[in-house]
Amino acid sequence: MPIATAMILAAGRGERMRPLTDHTPKPLLEAGGRALIFRHLDKLAAAGFLQVVVNYAHLGAKIEEAVGDGSRWGLRVRYSPETQALETAGGIRQALPLIASPAFAVVNADVFSDYEYSLLATAASNLSRTGMQAHLVLVDNPPHNPDGDFCLSGHKVLETGGPRLTFSGMGAYRSELFEPLIPGAKQALAPLLRGQIAQGRVSGEHFNGPWTDVGTPERLADLDARLRKELRR
Repeated sequence: MPIATAMILAAGRGERMRPLTDHTPKPLLEAGGRALIFRHLDKLAAAGFLQVVVNYAHLGAKIEEAVGDGSRWGLRVRYSPETQALETAGGIRQALPLIASPAFAVVNADVFSDYEYSLLATAASNLSRTGMQAHLVLVDNPPHNPDGDFCLSGHKVLETGGPRLTFSGMGAYRSELFEPLIPGAKQALAPLLRGQIAQGRVSGEHFNGPWTDVGTPERLADLDARLRKELRR
């Protein structure tokens, strides 16, 4: 099976995490004694990925210093710096020359889950075969997003027509989805996805295992406590 490149989205300022993020970029915050971004790199390496692209903005040099070239994971890590955060689609468009792959996986640096990243590699390799432009991993709605984002019917993502679920921040995409965007311009992902959903070109799956959007100090503390408890078992 072809191994897709992965991208870790790490450019967010983390305003809701302040003051923790005043001097530490959110991807380097620790849960269970390990930086969030390190946990993603662990899983990507275990899944067989070979190249990872990381975008950054706020305190990005600290991310590059901590991660390095990725050799300790057996990965090749490259960086896509942003003067100001370009949002998800804008950040991906800026990084396309580094990604250099027709399909690739993407994970948000500030999520934690038990989802197997080998499934993202499979999803990325399947996109060209199926004609889909994107594949989204959806989860049950957390308390901070009770209305969800999208619906899932079989393996197709829809705007309406079923129970609503929340986008997990994990997915796979075709490069051609982002190529029409202007490099260096801010661009959110949701409008781009909705255009493809309307054409029936976004697949998805429902992951019902442990998942956390580490978006506030309270959620980080809860995750840290859970992981430390598991380590003591």
